[in-house]
Amino acid sequence: MEGQLRLIGGLLVLLALLHAGFPRYFDWAGELKPLSLINRQMVYVHTLFIALMVLLMGLLCLGCAAELIGTPLGRKIAFGLGLFWLVRLLVQFFGYSTELWRGKRFETAIHLIFSLLWTYLSAIFFLVYWQ
Repeated sequence: MEGQLRLIGGLLVLLALLHAGFPRYFDWAGELKPLSLINRQMVYVHTLFIALMVLLMGLLCLGCAAELIGTPLGRKIAFGLGLFWLVRLLVQFFGYSTELWRGKRFETAIHLIFSLLWTYLSAIFFLVYWQ
């Protein structure tokens, strides 16, 4: 299970780093221009903090896999992480419109990949908790 947590750690670090490209890829300079300054800045700040938390989760898994598995506190943290990623999985299906991906090859592939990733993360963290 330590190997699974280390793999998850690497994936989460990569995911956190991908957030740096969001403003350019999604053309936030143009798309967010009509928003008020506070709303525009909230998008950037919240994305920064999401990326930071995902990075910290990844570093936790990379550096403390044994402690997550072998201690009561670690297993409770794993439960919380499992719950976090389970909610993210639900948001994948109920928070985003299917219009964003249905009938579009690339977007459908991304939807599927991330749905599988959120499922994998949830399952491993819950398995660590229930060991």
